[in-house]
Parts: sequence; C-alpha cells; structure tokens
Amino acid sequence: MCGVVGIAGKAPVNQMLFDALTMLQHRGQDAAGIVTCHEGRLFLRKDNGMVRDVFHTRHMRALLGNYGIGHVRYPTAGSSSSAEAQPFYVNSPYGITLAHNGNLVNAKDIHEDLFKTDLRHMNTDSDSEVLLNVFAHELQKSGKLEPCAEDIFHAVSRVHDRCKGAYGVVAMITGHGVVGFRDPNGIRPLIYGSRETEEGTEYIIASESVAITALGFKIERDVAPGEAIFIDSQGQLFTQQCAKNPSYRPCIFEYVYFARPDAIIDGISVYKSRLRMGETLAAKILREWGENHDIDVVIPIPDTSRTSALELANILGVKFREGFMKNRYIGRTFIMPGQQQRKKSVRQKLNPVELEFKGKNVLLVDDSIVRGTTCNEIIQMARDSGAKQVFFASAAPEVMYPNVYGIDMPAKFELIASGRSVEEVREIIGADRLIFQDLEDLKDAVRTKKVPHLTEFDCSVFDGIYVTGNIDEIYLEDLEKLRNDMAKKGKDPYIDVNIDAASVDLTGIREE
Repeated sequence: MCGVVGIAGKAPVNQMLFDALTMLQHRGQDAAGIVTCHEGRLFLRKDNGMVRDVFHTRHMRALLGNYGIGHVRYPTAGSSSSAEAQPFYVNSPYGITLAHNGNLVNAKDIHEDLFKTDLRHMNTDSDSEVLLNVFAHELQKSGKLEPCAEDIFHAVSRVHDRCKGAYGVVAMITGHGVVGFRDPNGIRPLIYGSRETEEGTEYIIASESVAITALGFKIERDVAPGEAIFIDSQGQLFTQQCAKNPSYRPCIFEYVYFARPDAIIDGISVYKSRLRMGETLAAKILREWGENHDIDVVIPIPDTSRTSALELANILGVKFREGFMKNRYIGRTFIMPGQQQRKKSVRQKLNPVELEFKGKNVLLVDDSIVRGTTCNEIIQMARDSGAKQVFFASAAPEVMYPNVYGIDMPAKFELIASGRSVEEVREIIGADRLIFQDLEDLKDAVRTKKVPHLTEFDCSVFDGIYVTGNIDEIYLEDLEKLRNDMAKKGKDPYIDVNIDAASVDLTGIREE
C-alpha cells in the first residue's frame, strides 16, 4: 500500500507536495520521493525513510517548479532498497515520471513483452516501472512533438487493456502537465481537488481526501474507475473515461484499516463506516454471547479500531477505556517485514495502563487479525496487567486469502485464520473468547444510500474472490515464494542490480 499525490500549481509546489505526503505517511513508511518540473527540467529527491527524514532544507530548495508528483511507499515485496523508491522516470517520450499505488498481477508477462516487443529496458522488476513503461510506450506511438489530451487518454486506455490489477497513478509529462488515472475496478483510491488563486486555478490529485483538504483545496470528486484526468501546462483540466467496462469494486480494507478515519473514499466517510462496523459487531456479540456477556470494559488496540470500539461499547452499555498508550515513534507493525521484528515492536509500541485491566473481564477490539502475532502479544500484556479474562473482537472478518492488489498479505500460511476455525484461532492467540465480524455486515457497514452505485467491493482477503478474474493457484504460489517472510530475510527477489537512486543523476533529472 502506498500514497501518491500530484499538484499542478501557479506557484512553487515543493512545500505543498511535502505537506501532502506527510498527510499520506500512514500509507507507507519505507521510502518517499518528490519530483518537480521547472523550465523543462526535472528535479528529483527520493530515498528510504519517512517524509521528514528524506527531505531536508537543501532538498526542498532544489525542488523547483509549479508542477510535481510525490510518493510514499511500503514494500509489498519486502524490498527495502532505495532503487525501488518512487517516482520512476523514463526519458522517452518527453520525459515521464510516475508514482503508483497498487499492484499489477500480470507484471511478469508485461515485463517480458516490453523488452522483447517494445524494446524497453527496465532497471528493476517493480510493477510500477512496468506500468510507467507501458504508458510511455503507448504515448510514444502518437509520434507527436506536442501531445494533446486525446493522445494521453488513448495511452491510458491502452494501459487498461494491457495492465491487470490495481492502480492509482499520478504521472508528470515534462513540459506538458500532470496525469492521474485509476484501474477499471477502482480497487485503489484516487481523488482530486482544486483551489482558486489570483493567478488561476490549482489542482491536486491524491490517494486520500485528507491530503486535499489539509492543503486548503476543495474536493471536486473521486476519479472514477478507469477514468483519467489531465491538467496541461496552461492549467486546463481534461477528464475522460478510458476503460471499456469499468465497475466500482474498491478495496474494502481501505475502510477497515488503511485509510485515515477522516478520509472520504468514493463518497463514503471512513469514520462513519467504522462506527457502523462497531454497531454490527456489537449486534453479533449480543446474538452469540447474549446480554450477559460478562464484559466489564471495552479497550481498543490503537489507533485504527478506536472508532469501532467506542460505538461497540456504547451499544453494549459497558465502559470504554484507553488501556494502551501508543508510542507514535514506532512504525505500523502490520507493514514491518519479518515476524520477529513485528513481535519485538509490539511491546515497544504499546504500553498498558494497568488500572484499566486489573480484576476485569476485558474486551479488546482490533480492526482485523492478519498474522495473529501482535494479538498474542497484546493479550498476554493484558493478562500481565491483571485482567481476569481477556476477550477479543475483530471489526473485520477472518483474513484467509492472500492479497494480490497491493497489500502485504501474500503468504497463505502466514494468515492465522487460513484453514482454521475460530476456536482454533482463539487458542493460538490465547483469548478466552474470540469473535469476528461477518462479511455481509462489513459490507453493509461501508455501504450508504448516499452512494447508491457502490454496492460491491474487493473483499478478496476475506472471500478469495479476485475481481480482476485472472488469479490462479500457480500465480499465488509464485507470489508466496517472492513475498513470504523467508524471502524478506534473504536477498531481495525483485532486484538483481542495486543502484542507489539517491546518488544517481538520471538524464534530465538533477538529484540534489
């Protein structure tokens, strides 16, 4: 999962891009990058690390120009090399830079085709670089010195034809403008906004609405599945549907975990969705555990589950308490490579308030249970703090299948609920009781009458149904070999030649 942003401004955009990436930092903490355009030249800074660590004053001063794109990344393939940091760049045609959130499921086939048929070389096996080269190759076919909006939209339509999977993309065509487009199923989010200035209208495209509103822009709307948006060098906005049969199937895990609670995705409030998740989960507890559920206090696992846990406590009529204090300088354990690293970081990240546990039957609420490692540690922390009984509730259903659309849930054997009953999972994590959200209840929690056209979602991690329709066991086995924890401990499977992107001066791009 990554975060992308593109800005077409009337004044320097370096600070705005930095601020937008800071608002999207929760979507990736492995690497960050910004590229801007000024007088036909590109200025790039990217490296491993958090936004605040990658960009210093000297870097910001060197990022010249009124147009630019940015990216924050976490490694879906376990790579931590700066060669994988985005944006990526190709010099032909025009000089194109691109940042991508998602994952292509046919990247391997396209990679080979790009080399043998299109004669394009790529420095990594990143699917983002594959996507960039497909877009560049299709745009080059126009043969024009000055591409128009129609040429760009045709190139995007060919990307949709060739690339299968999930993608929210921002790209910059040197001297011509900023492009944004979204996969035909709308699996990964993308939204745009505008702001009026004395010099004219400025535009922003981003993964989440929080990056738009925090910068003082007005939300226009979400980019529709399959749609492309282009802001040219004169500041004119063009949009067009570029997919033949688009459908709305956004990733439901955005609402469960990834997106910030104050985000609006496809017209749906993430905050309200999580409130409703608490409502439906409380209703299931009352059905299955009865009104005499023996819960003394509801405690959320910070931060994502707090909204659901609060509403659940209100409905059950029990106390809601903050029982864990979070160290905000430790990264999200879900996206940390390696079980041992995740396990070690849990006790560094969370510290219990013992008086909220001592002698009580505690219901811990989390947004989901993926590998189960952190659950086991947190439950033991509750017992060590004096809890009489520890119950556990997941605001999401059992995660039982690998994700292929950009979430690091690759190896089926790593998923604690895969092939196990609820009772077996309960025993492994050490809870006295365990309950999961029902999938239909989760869908109902996200659906809203205000967005009647959005009724279905990508729920592949819960039901094993892949909306792109081209996933088989061979693909999943190959993916598992590349992306399981053992692969993360060894050599990076995606990079044979490690070129430090922070020290390379690419043609046409000056790196400061």
